[in-house]
Amino acid sequence: MPLLKPPYGVLNAINLDRGELTWQVPHGDTPDAVRNSPALRGMNIPKTGQQGSVGLVVTKTLVVLGDPQVTTTPEHPRGAMLRAYDKQTGREVGAVWMPAPQSGSPMTYKGADGKQYFIVAVSGGNYSGEYLAFSLPDSEIRPTSQGQR
Repeated sequence: MPLLKPPYGVLNAINLDRGELTWQVPHGDTPDAVRNSPALRGMNIPKTGQQGSVGLVVTKTLVVLGDPQVTTTPEHPRGAMLRAYDKQTGREVGAVWMPAPQSGSPMTYKGADGKQYFIVAVSGGNYSGEYLAFSLPDSEIRPTSQGQR
């Protein structure tokens, strides 16, 4: 068990005009060593975040970044998540499973089909690594007045 109290990793938004913290949320699931600790058996441990630094990409409405560690939860098999947070509130608005933690900063581009894609490098442990591409489901893509998504 870590000696320090959680959160172990956070995502912060700072208003640079005022120099004030706008919001702060734990980033990443609770590490397996904490979640599965015999000392905490039977306790409901909220999301604590994970240690580690990863790059992120900011869009008009989202902050997108992956988990820096692998975990195993009742919701997903062993792996890591690529998470999207609302840029204004810090609320997690989506997450997709990845087979390994993020190992490079995410990138984004608009495809020939008009969708916005996110590419992220993943690797770690006995997972040699690859690039993964994700996009929002068609039902979630809403054009703006400028034709951006």
